[in-house]
Amino acid sequence: MKILMTLCMVLFSVAIIAQDEAKGFEFETIYDLEATCVKDQYRSGTCWSFSGLGFFESEMIRLGKNPANLSEMFVVRHCYSDKAEKYVRLHGSLNFGGGGAFHDVVYVMKKYGMVPEEVYGGLNYGEEKHVHGEMDEVLKAYVDAVIKNKNKKLTTAWKNGYEGILDAYLGEMPESFEVDGKTYTPQTYLDDVIGINPDDYIQVSSYSHHPFYSKFIIEVPDNWMWGEVYNVPMDDLMSIFNNSLENGYSIGWAADVSEKGFSYRNGLAIVPESNIEELADSEQSKWEAMTPAERNKRLYSFEEPVTEKVITQEMRQEAFDNYETTDDHGMQITGMVKDQNGTVYYKVKNSWNTGNKYDGYIYASEAFVKYKTMSIMIHKDALTKDLKKKLGVK
Repeated sequence: MKILMTLCMVLFSVAIIAQDEAKGFEFETIYDLEATCVKDQYRSGTCWSFSGLGFFESEMIRLGKNPANLSEMFVVRHCYSDKAEKYVRLHGSLNFGGGGAFHDVVYVMKKYGMVPEEVYGGLNYGEEKHVHGEMDEVLKAYVDAVIKNKNKKLTTAWKNGYEGILDAYLGEMPESFEVDGKTYTPQTYLDDVIGINPDDYIQVSSYSHHPFYSKFIIEVPDNWMWGEVYNVPMDDLMSIFNNSLENGYSIGWAADVSEKGFSYRNGLAIVPESNIEELADSEQSKWEAMTPAERNKRLYSFEEPVTEKVITQEMRQEAFDNYETTDDHGMQITGMVKDQNGTVYYKVKNSWNTGNKYDGYIYASEAFVKYKTMSIMIHKDALTKDLKKKLGVK
């Protein structure tokens, strides 16, 4: 009995020690901008449309408007239509699928206008949520068949047939519609209700294989439009993040989320420092006493803040060149916090519903954002006067 009591006391003591050691994350808000509700892209590769439109819904709030629930599938439908023409024109030498970029959203707004979700939900195929696997495969097979046909020229029917597939899955496009008793076209809805000028928005990145303070076509597979981004040094990129949030502008964030340090379930994105020699002297002895397996488990437990890597421009470039940083996911940054150690994190609105620790949001550390940002979309006025001048933005 005494042995059992002693064992229980030891286990209780170990539990208390573990509880003391795992302090969790304590976040203090620095900036917290208004945003619309978290949505669910579900089983579709359309994060870029969800995050892009979430960004523009926040812009409506910033401009003092009642934010609309904008239709992600309206954007997806137009992009799939125009992407097919380009794919066929290039004999299939273009990435073709459901992926895209923030400038796709701007492109659709400029060319086609916009509609609310209630007018075009894009669920015309017996599902309650977006499930695009079948549609993506059918569309790809169709355009490949058009390219490979044996007629030695294209028929006049192929695009109509393709549009018929999009109609079947997503629904026919509305030419006009009513909202709150008023009749709109997609263009008048953009002008009169949304009230946003698409030309006011730019994208920025930071890679050293192109000259800084110039524009380049960002080399990622989903950039089917060959859209350009402004290129700035990493420190300038981070100043844009901070200046934007400080002045009330949210940020469209394209990033790599394939890292082990990105955990949606835990609501965190971090880049732990795994090199013991890089740690402070007070930390080294603690980590040296652990086995590699114990160390790795602790680094990615997400139970408390850990020391993170110091990110450099060279590290960003190497990860991009080696395919370690890829254009995986589009999200929206709506705020900034700091933890109990003073480490800065960016508050990120995701589009994977609300089933995680922070109701669909994650907190990405400054190190993670420096390392894994592919590009951002901002209102041009979020730039400082100095950066505007360097980039030639008016």
